[in-house]
Amino acid sequence: MFPVVLRGTKHPVHLWANEYEVEPAALQQLRNIATLDWVHGVRVMPDVHLGKGATVGSVVAMKQAVSPSAVGVDIGCGVSAVKTSLSESDLDNLHGLRLAIEAAIPVGFNAHKHEVNLRRLGLDHGMKTFWDGFKDLHGGVQNLESRAHHQLGTLGGGNHFIEVCVDEAGAVWLTLHSGSRNIGKELAERHIEIAKGLSHNKGIVDKDLAVFLAGTPEMDAYRRDLWWAQDFAARSRSIMMALFKEQVRKHFGSANVTFGEEINVHHNYVAEEIIDGETMLVTRKGAIRAGKGDLALIPGSMGTGSYVVRGRGNDASFQSASHGAGRKMSRNAAKRTYTVDDLIAQTAGVESRKDQAIVDEIPGAYKDLHSVIDAQKDLVDVVQHLRTILCVKG
Repeated sequence: MFPVVLRGTKHPVHLWANEYEVEPAALQQLRNIATLDWVHGVRVMPDVHLGKGATVGSVVAMKQAVSPSAVGVDIGCGVSAVKTSLSESDLDNLHGLRLAIEAAIPVGFNAHKHEVNLRRLGLDHGMKTFWDGFKDLHGGVQNLESRAHHQLGTLGGGNHFIEVCVDEAGAVWLTLHSGSRNIGKELAERHIEIAKGLSHNKGIVDKDLAVFLAGTPEMDAYRRDLWWAQDFAARSRSIMMALFKEQVRKHFGSANVTFGEEINVHHNYVAEEIIDGETMLVTRKGAIRAGKGDLALIPGSMGTGSYVVRGRGNDASFQSASHGAGRKMSRNAAKRTYTVDDLIAQTAGVESRKDQAIVDEIPGAYKDLHSVIDAQKDLVDVVQHLRTILCVKG
């Protein structure tokens, strides 16, 4: 059944979704992307929905060019997951555990009062070189270095989360979702504005899709800042997972908790990859790499859990898969539609906040995760379905 070829496009756009299920504005965005001269092809995941400039759930392969909007402003946003030695029967006092996690890992706009001791966590490798690179970033962010230091290892808000989940065999997993915080957003927005002012972008259909071209100083500067922000996001998730593990160990002290291999993947990023025999710059905005054997996490909403998946390496999708369930309703529409009582009902059985501030994250505002997974059977194999037991939101 999939992929579906989107009609009326300059360059090929293939969807792992039915055209009639995608909002018209998102379809128009996809057509806009496909008008760019540098585009080789666009692949669209089943969690597709409207984004800024480029569609969320899109994979764009370009020749010698990249559009920063096809990455998004949360550069390096992604997910992490690890299996524990705990069983569901071990879980107790989840409210106390949630409060301990929230005390250890700042959420929302909050940051660490003091930088995290990475040596204690065994995560200090390469950090001096990493922070030394800050001075080479865009001049407009140089006053944000202290803030970036304190936001490293913090969750943020929106759809970012920290969860305790249980798989179908009763084993407990830890999962989280976060990105490059304010520094990634600041870098992305500055480079998007630079791209808009370049002469080769004057005739494009949507200024938000402005591109950088290979071999130019603007491209070099963007890629330098992009790689740094992607590194920030990956390191930040590792730090949060280490802090998360510490709280779990403390809470279940007598159980001597151990942890398996950690999954840590981006779903807003750029990579140089071979597509149809050519080296291209591939942007994934709300999409994961699903190369053969690649392990990844595809989360749903705060009430529906996640799927651990293994990539099938399908070249038809540029070896990609969805990053989550995907929104079916904007945040403002969700706030108009749902109440706190609805949130309480839809997150029954999940230890989480139940207040007005996160009504826009209600499960009803998202597509059905199971249908999204079902639509990409040729892209990933399901390893485990994880059911959410505890959810921390910003």
